[in-house]
This record gives sequence, C-alpha cells and structure tokens, in this order.
Amino acid sequence: MTFGIADLVVFVVFVASVITVGLLKSKREASGEDYFLAGRGLHWWLIGFSLIAANISTEQFVGMSGNAASHVGLAIASYEWMAAITLVVVAFAFLPYFLRAGIYTIPEFLEVRYNAAARTIMAAATICIYMLLLGAVTYAGAVTISTLAAKMGYSVSLFAGATVIGLIAMVYVAIGGLKACAWADLIQGSALIVGGAVIMFFAFRKLGMVTEAAHVVDVQSGAVAIQQLAPDAGAFERFVDLNAPRLNMFLPASDPILPWTALLLGLWIPNFYYWGLNQYITQRTLGSASLAQGQKGIVFAAFMKLIIPFVIVIPGIIAFNLFAGDMRQTSTGDNAVVAARYVKANPASKAVAVVENPTDEQLAALPADRMVVAVLSDQARLDKTRSSGPNVLAMTKSAFDAALPVPYSTFSTDDKSFASVYPDLSRELEEFNRGVIASAASTGAQITSEKLIAYKYDTAMAQLIGNVLPQGVGFVGFVLAALLGAVVSSLAAMLNAASTIFTMDIYTRYIRRNASQKAIVFLGRACVVVFTGIAIFLAPQLGNPKISNSIFTIIQEGQGFISPGILAVFVFGLVVRRAPAMAGVVGLVTNIVAYGTLKLAVPDIQFLNRMALCFGLCIAVMAVLTLTRPLKAPIEFKTNTRIDLTQSRGALVAGIVVVVLTLALYVVFSPIGFAG
Repeated sequence: MTFGIADLVVFVVFVASVITVGLLKSKREASGEDYFLAGRGLHWWLIGFSLIAANISTEQFVGMSGNAASHVGLAIASYEWMAAITLVVVAFAFLPYFLRAGIYTIPEFLEVRYNAAARTIMAAATICIYMLLLGAVTYAGAVTISTLAAKMGYSVSLFAGATVIGLIAMVYVAIGGLKACAWADLIQGSALIVGGAVIMFFAFRKLGMVTEAAHVVDVQSGAVAIQQLAPDAGAFERFVDLNAPRLNMFLPASDPILPWTALLLGLWIPNFYYWGLNQYITQRTLGSASLAQGQKGIVFAAFMKLIIPFVIVIPGIIAFNLFAGDMRQTSTGDNAVVAARYVKANPASKAVAVVENPTDEQLAALPADRMVVAVLSDQARLDKTRSSGPNVLAMTKSAFDAALPVPYSTFSTDDKSFASVYPDLSRELEEFNRGVIASAASTGAQITSEKLIAYKYDTAMAQLIGNVLPQGVGFVGFVLAALLGAVVSSLAAMLNAASTIFTMDIYTRYIRRNASQKAIVFLGRACVVVFTGIAIFLAPQLGNPKISNSIFTIIQEGQGFISPGILAVFVFGLVVRRAPAMAGVVGLVTNIVAYGTLKLAVPDIQFLNRMALCFGLCIAVMAVLTLTRPLKAPIEFKTNTRIDLTQSRGALVAGIVVVVLTLALYVVFSPIGFAG
C-alpha cells in the first residue's frame, strides 16, 4: 500500500479541519454548564451526528468488522440495529426525566431518585470501566495505524499510534469541552459514514474482479473452505453465493459470541445501558436546547444506526472472502509466545515443534497442520522466516527464553475455525487441557488460559484499506482520516465524560463542595490531560493475545460489571416509585458481585446471557426490598430546568418508522430471507 502526496494532503486537511472547527465553534467556557454541557444549547442535527461519532469508532471499524469476518457474519449487526429501537425508547422514556431534573451526569440522577451513596457507587464504578474503555478505544486505533503503516513499509509501535490519537483528542476536548466535541463530531460523523461507504464500494468491486476462488467459513463448525467463483457472476451475486449462511441474524444457541438467545434479553441490557445511561453518550442529549431537540436528535441517530452495518459489517465479511490467507499469516505474532509457553509446559507433546535456526529446507519439510516455533539467533531472519507460512512462529532466542510456562494453564482457541486449520493440534490441546484441569482440581489451584488463534480477524478493515482502495489519489488518505476521526471522536467523548463524572460527582461532592466555576472548569481540563495519559499507557497492554482476539468483545464484556445493575436500578426506580433509597445501592452492589462470581465460577456462560441473569437477580432483590421496606409516599420528580420540555410529535412518528424498518431488516436477513 502506498501513501502518496494526495493522500497526505487530504489527511492533513481533514485533521486540521476537525481541530479548527471544534475550537472555533466553542466559546470561552465561564461555567461548568458551558464546559461540560455546551451551555445546554445543542440542536437536533448536531446531537444526532455527535451521538453517532461518539459511538462509532475503531471499536466498530476494527472489532465489529473483525467479528463479521469470522463465523459471526452479519449477526454482529444486532449491536447496531437493536440500538435503533433502543434509541427510540430512550428518547421518549428516559430523556424527559433527565432533562426535567437538570442533571449534569447520569450518576447524579441516582441521587435524585435514591440517595448520594447510589450516585457515588455508580460514579466510581463508571470511572473504573471508562479506564478500560479509554485504553481499548485507543488500542483499536493504534493497532489500525500500526497495521497500515506496516503495509506502507514503516514500523509504528502501538505506543506511538496511541500517543498520536490521544494527543489529538486531548487538545480540543481540554480547551473546548462538549461544544468542541459536538462540532468536531459533525465532520467526523459524516466522514466515517462516507469513508465506510467508499470501502464497501471498492470491496465489492474487488470481489467482482477475482477470477479464481474465495474463502468461506461454516457458521456451525467454523471450518474454512475455498470455493470456486462463477466467472460470469457479478459482485453482489458472488457475495450472496459465498456468504448466504453468514447473512443470518440468528446464530445457534450454542454460539460463544452472539447466540440467538442473547437477542431475547441479554443484548437489550448493554443496549439500554449504553444509549440511555452511559455518560459519554447521554452527555450530548443532556446538553439539548430543549426536549424536542433532544428527541429529534436521538431519532435521527437511530435512523443512521440502520445504515452502519452496511458500511462496516458487510466489508468485514468480504475481507475474509478475499484475504483470509493474510489474516491467518498475521496471527503468527500473537501465537508465537503462547506456543512457546505450551511446548515448555508440555514438552512431550508433538503438537508444537521447536526448531532452532531452521533452514528453508527444514521448514518446508515440516507438517503444515502443526505449529512450529522457529527459534532464531539472527534477528535479521525473523521476518523472512515468519513469512514461510502461518504455522511458522518465528521468534528470537531471547524471546523464547523469556516465555515461561504458567502452572495449571490451559491452551485454548479463540475462534471456531482453529480446529479445521489445526486438527491435530486441537486434539492435543483438548487432551492436555483435561489433564491440567484434573491436576488443578486435585490441588485446588486456579487455572489460567492461554489463547491460540487461527485468524487475526481484527485486521479485516486494515486488509481492505491496504488491498482494495485505489492508491495515490487521495482515497487512502480520506479513509485513514475518517478512521482516525472515528477513534478520536469516541476517545474525546469518553475523556469529556470521565472528566465530568469525576469533577461533578466526586470532586464537588467530597473534596471541594464550594468550588468556584473557574476551579471546576480548570479541574475538568486537568482531568482530560490525566485520563489521556492513562489511555496512552493502557493501549499497548491490550495488544496481549492473552486478553482477547477481539477488542470488541473486551469492551462489551467488561461493561457487564456495571450495565445490568445500572439499568435495573434506573428502570426499577422509574417504574416502582415506592422503592426505598437503599434499593439503588443494593441493586448496584448485587450486580458487581454476581457478575464477577458468575464470570469466575461459571465462565462458560456467554457474557450476554450472564448479563441477563444478573439483571433479573437485581430486579428480584430490589423487589423484595421494596415489599419489605417501601416508601410511605411515591417519589416525585421535580422540575429543575429552564429549557422547554414539550415533546416532539414529529420525532415520535419518525421513531415508529425506524422501529418498523428495523424489524423488517431482521426478517430480510433471517432463514426465510437471504440466509435461507
């Protein structure tokens, strides 16, 4: 892949425009309301684009397209299409209460409904989760920069990529606050949709030009095969022919990523939490100029959510068809250390071979369905040896020596295709794992897990950018700028939200109650700088394959520690007006304890199903508490704002249309539609 003068010009102009517009449209913030909520003056079109830009990041461009490249396929679009329905509900069921209360943060509403303790618990837990999110979003952007730079012949570390992303976001957030974010998001939200559409167009164009065969993956088993292409078929016809089983929104109940059972309840929990109770999203709606403007903006965002899978998920599916071999090759970097640990922990195994300083002839003679750890004394031979094949895991002798085996460690796979690619190794792993589990059980020791992968799915979008876009005419520069803008806008939203929660829910409550508005704004800016430093530090750590092969899954599962409890507490508090103040605290704590316990004790429960169980438990506990200690009189929500609280009838009609369109998409992409 080349990055020409035209690409450089487009990229620099885009980044400069985002920063300039964000700063010019912001004003000198004199109060916390100006800095954190844009003076409560945001209009619907700005809210809508800002919601999308804050949401769509490399979490989607990297993680969601990566999941789409795997057996999951189009089913991962449920995170987007179900969000459209969720947004409509949030606009008319949640937003009126929040704007009437005049709150700065979502945790603040818990004090309005319950007590200060509930507010503090949510604030502290949210900040902790935001630290993970800040690192995860920054990592996803950095890994994209690193992968694309490698295709251009440059070496860019994860730390360097994370630093660039973090500093760009920090500049305009620290100076301009929410208003700077919103105006920058207007450009970035538009660009990411256009950029995704450009990638999709050229991905289809490339698929139509392929003359031989393409890779397909079986949804049930994960087995990968090569399928011949009809020479006279068009791009869309080829796409459907190759991927019809993966154009199904309903995966088997046993699927480890997104079983159809999760669509019944589990997926709704993170959706309602994310769009209705997540500070870095709802902060845009809390800054609405009126209730009608907020509702119009949310419904506008809901409509755009229906478009997102077509510009992110569909290209991810095509990426596997075209570049599965490249994805398999890039998995070697993640597998090298894991395989070295495996062979040291299990030296009698024949699943992994260790060869020191192998010749080309020796490498060619080794079986292709076994992993080979090539230990090299010569650093210069590393890349050449690694390119011998995806099963050749080249590493230096010093790296091999540093890969120490972990006692009672199982060696598992992180994608369903692994068994079809390495059948003998998979059988060895299963046998080895049974022995480890039995030994650990006899001694009461804790088991850790090392993960081996067959394909590096998270490189799907990078493969498309590097292999299907026209080179040297500006397309690469624009798409890279859109991707950078996507991660920067999401990071900026999180920085602003984390800063707001710490300042308004922690600092002004417990550290300095009578802080001046000037001090509040100053602290908000200082928090942005500190949180940026944390994001830059954490990002490279998430590149460890022991954590996960999909950054998208990391983010979703991590939020399970708070999202079911927060949603349960809010919904219960709004519906059951006699729930006592202590119910808020009990509900939040119950979820944290229950989710962590289930994750450790029953790790095989899919995390969305785990969320559903925790949500139900929280509701049950709060119901018992309310029956035994109800309030004497139902709680009343008082009006504490000057903005117009008149509902928007036009937004309600448009919202109903969005819901109908969403349901229609689930019918089209089901066993009775394309998938059939």
